[in-house]
Amino acid sequence: MAHSFPALSEEALEAHLDAATALLGLAVPAGARASVLTHLKATAEAARFVADFPLDDELEPAPVFAPGGAK
Repeated sequence: MAHSFPALSEEALEAHLDAATALLGLAVPAGARASVLTHLKATAEAARFVADFPLDDELEPAPVFAPGGAK
């Protein structure tokens, strides 16, 4: 069953960035903050798109992954 994740607000993205950088001991220069937030928003949207994709509960993962096709 798919879960629906709400889109994150700008305030939530900023809070996440602040918490993550503090936890990791990183500094984001003021001039780069807007770009980092833009990329964080795009990543969150991509994750939401994947998480919201409907899958049946009975689906099983493929037993073997072979890049380029099975051999």
